[in-house]
Amino acid sequence: MKVLLINGSPNNDGCTFTALSEVAGALEENDIKAEIFHIGNKPVRGCIGCGKCKQVGKCVFGDDVCNGMIAKMVEADGIVIGSPVYFAGPNGALCALLDRAFYANYARTFIHKPGAAVVSCRRMGASATLDRLNKYFTIAQMPVVSSQYWNGVHGIEAEHVRADLEGLQTMRVLGRNMAWLLKNIKEGTKPPQPEATREFTCFHDGK
Repeated sequence: MKVLLINGSPNNDGCTFTALSEVAGALEENDIKAEIFHIGNKPVRGCIGCGKCKQVGKCVFGDDVCNGMIAKMVEADGIVIGSPVYFAGPNGALCALLDRAFYANYARTFIHKPGAAVVSCRRMGASATLDRLNKYFTIAQMPVVSSQYWNGVHGIEAEHVRADLEGLQTMRVLGRNMAWLLKNIKEGTKPPQPEATREFTCFHDGK
């Protein structure tokens, strides 16, 4: 089994990476493979709502990291998304990629995969950022994995995060909980099958 950990920071080895590495270590200790995927700091496109992904199963734009990230998300058994806090929200580039990845998920390949969000902040904004990221999981029927506290670390440099002992422990507990859930899913009963057709409520002419 394998968990993909998405580093949604433009910094390759900063605070968010440090937090995700702690989660990854706990996963590996519990015999779950872990891969950290860095979205990088190059420009990414936002979703334009063209709907082409419904036909081809991936985003129509292939000039950034989005489709590579989607492929890794499809392959993984669980997904952890990490982001720094920018103005009480996730990194905009990360959200642009996630909007496209989850919109392209019309084949519903993420369904029932455990997901978790991890945030890094200097002081405030962690709760709002977690709420934003967790919505991707809940709309895709993905079980949200919790820890002993909100999944956040504090600091403006990696060394500060390494000194946040409570935050690091929260990351380790998250990793162990993710591993436990994955093993139970593998050994337990099969999850319910989704209905054949996704219904969308639309109102026209006041009806």
